[in-house]
Amino acid sequence: MRRAIVLASMIVPLAWWASPADAQGGRVTAVSRAPFQRVAEALEQAIADQKMALVCHANAQRGAQARGIAIKGNQILMVFRNDFAVRLLAADPTAGFEAPIRIYLYENPDGTATVTYLPPGVVLAPYRHPEVRAIAAELDPIFKTIVERALAAR
Repeated sequence: MRRAIVLASMIVPLAWWASPADAQGGRVTAVSRAPFQRVAEALEQAIADQKMALVCHANAQRGAQARGIAIKGNQILMVFRNDFAVRLLAADPTAGFEAPIRIYLYENPDGTATVTYLPPGVVLAPYRHPEVRAIAAELDPIFKTIVERALAAR
């Protein structure tokens, strides 16, 4: 009985920590008034304007189209920059798992777009190293600006 209690006391906190609902806390989501394609273009431009790198661009719509299937716009843009990566890895190599930061863009039924992302401060919150926290604090306003500029597209 004692072993079962000890085991349960170890498993319950782990199950709570890994909860999918928890992973979604802090997500920023906003809907544009502009057409999806215009927001997609503005998002890429905003990334470049903020001197960030589009590390990877997954475009489900383009992939489906190549198979002869039509779906609404759906893209994941993975964004980071090498100087931040070098600092992040020097501070805590395990935090490298979190880079690049994802921005998810999808087309709404009315043709507008929704942009959603987890701010770097949320993504990097589990890492306690002060430099990781400093990097997150620098990245948060950059990502906020990227998304705000994309949503300002008309």
